[in-house]
Amino acid sequence: MEFHRVRSTKASTEVAEQILEAIRRGAFAPEARLPSEAELAQMMGVSRPTVREALSGLAAVGLIEPRVGIGNFVRPPTEPLARQALLLLESEASCLEIMEARTVLEPPLAELAARKRTEAQAERLEAIGTELGSLADPTTFDAYFSADKGFHLALVEATGNSLLSAVLVPLIITMDERLYREFTREYYLKDAGDIGEVAGLHRSVAAAVRARHPAQARAAMRAHWMRMWRLVPSDEATG
Repeated sequence: MEFHRVRSTKASTEVAEQILEAIRRGAFAPEARLPSEAELAQMMGVSRPTVREALSGLAAVGLIEPRVGIGNFVRPPTEPLARQALLLLESEASCLEIMEARTVLEPPLAELAARKRTEAQAERLEAIGTELGSLADPTTFDAYFSADKGFHLALVEATGNSLLSAVLVPLIITMDERLYREFTREYYLKDAGDIGEVAGLHRSVAAAVRARHPAQARAAMRAHWMRMWRLVPSDEATG
């Protein structure tokens, strides 16, 4: 008797599989534009953020090319790249789950940092905030994203709480995952205006922590995450 391997599949993986199958069947030739996110979401009965996550996985390995303001275009497919995209989607954390967790945990983290930070820690946060402003351009995305991660890790350190560090550091480190990075690059930090706005939100957090204003630090961090939730329809956003 033969048994088939059972695996749990994320919704975004299933979306990517259907898109890849359509490409294999010739429904979309190389250089063809895929249907819009809204059209794909409606056809498959999923949310637009789920479609965005699937497209981010395909873009991360080079199977599609996102063009800002135009759409997503098919690139010549290969089976190794297709397998890589599906593995990426299935093995890495869901972008939406990362956003949910950080939206819940980071605003009170900023509040605590404002209460407990040392002078050196406040200066470090302000320095990174300034660095983010200087890197606010798509051409320096990788350096910006690295500094962004450094800011959030520095905020954890400023709480002086080892248990919070044990919980938050692994969550923040998911920024290194290819899926989350591509999702952020294509939807959250897609142009200089977006990046500059987000850099400003980080500076607001740093300023509140520096001034020892816990409520303002919490509100500034919440504003940061609420801006990211603009990517998500209101029925899926964290309240």
